[in-house]
Amino acid sequence: MYNLNTNKLESERCLLCKNARCTKACPISTDISRVIGLYKEDKKEEAKKILFENNPFSSVCSIVCDWYRQCAGSCIRGIKGEPIHFYEIEQELSIEYLLNDVSFKLPKYNGKKVAVIGGGPSGITVALILAQKGYKITMFEAEEKIGGVLRYGIPQFRLDRKIIDKYEDLLLQLGVEIKNNIYVGKDILLDEIVKSYDATFIGSGAGKAKKMGINGENNEFVYSAIDFLKNPSNYKLGNKTIIIGGGNVAMDAARVANRLNVDTTVYYRKTFENMPANKIEIDDAKEEGVKFEMFKAPVEITLKGIIFCDSQNVVEDGKIVTKIVENSEQLVECDSVIVAVSQTTLKDISTDSNLNFSKWDLIETDDSDMTNIEGVFSCGDVVSGAQTVVLAVNNAKRTALNIDKYIKEKIYE
Repeated sequence: MYNLNTNKLESERCLLCKNARCTKACPISTDISRVIGLYKEDKKEEAKKILFENNPFSSVCSIVCDWYRQCAGSCIRGIKGEPIHFYEIEQELSIEYLLNDVSFKLPKYNGKKVAVIGGGPSGITVALILAQKGYKITMFEAEEKIGGVLRYGIPQFRLDRKIIDKYEDLLLQLGVEIKNNIYVGKDILLDEIVKSYDATFIGSGAGKAKKMGINGENNEFVYSAIDFLKNPSNYKLGNKTIIIGGGNVAMDAARVANRLNVDTTVYYRKTFENMPANKIEIDDAKEEGVKFEMFKAPVEITLKGIIFCDSQNVVEDGKIVTKIVENSEQLVECDSVIVAVSQTTLKDISTDSNLNFSKWDLIETDDSDMTNIEGVFSCGDVVSGAQTVVLAVNNAKRTALNIDKYIKEKIYE
């Protein structure tokens, strides 16, 4: 968490670059130099508004973004020393603004209705933007509360739930109707929603764990990380668990399991430098006692544990390829396995419709984010596959404007 004294010193170190490399590296193009400049001048209220208006989830992104591959990793100060820790300044400004400052008045209704399917970062962003423009928004959420991956995928010790709860407060201030525990495709049909609204947005995320395609992964002691993170106390991991994967979900699962006093080891088929997880999440997991085994590829799960083969990176046609080392099988005994290799979509949202999906089970959209169904738009994980929060929000900003444009053009047809 941020420190006020440290943040002041950090702001003084910033060169306030005109063509800031940090901004170019930010997926949502945060004007970092301008924000830090205002911070240095003690114009914090203006800086807070800039952050929120550009990225309504800046409070979340300041906590979960991969700074060392984005802003901090591109900072010119980092070439010969320590980069500017803008994310800590962003935390201070954004969390204070979200929890204490921002509020909305109920806007004048413009006579048009939009359905939002999914209450994760994409759905909330679309709802916030369109509700402020006067649209009547109804949000359909399959879970008991909105938040999506923020609530059910990121542990409380990383992301305080009061931050997520505040977004629900803001939506209610804007007149958004939230229908929880409604699974589109089961409790209500997609076609039924489409007929009742001027436009529909699908942002249901990637809530289905991908299989590894090896024998034994359906054993009762093998769990998906996304299911485990929803309610860890429901799972009996035994004394020793193995996490398979190298992304942020794998790190979250490992840290949660470790905090349950379970001997936890992460196995990954490449090395640390190849891990997609944020560096700081890997470092935190190590500090907390999670163990790591690199260049290990699972080939079978038995009743005693997992059979791994050694793997190695080799160069083929100028590209680095990870290959299994022959005759290197070894059994690693464990009581449970948590798989965190990737996620895809739950296609049952379209049980009654002709919604087009790709061969990867992702919703297909055109350049305006519209699906093959007239007036139905989509973006986020359900279109691209699992991605970062900041990318989901950036795409949702674009999609919200496309929905607004579509409805306005229909009015004047």
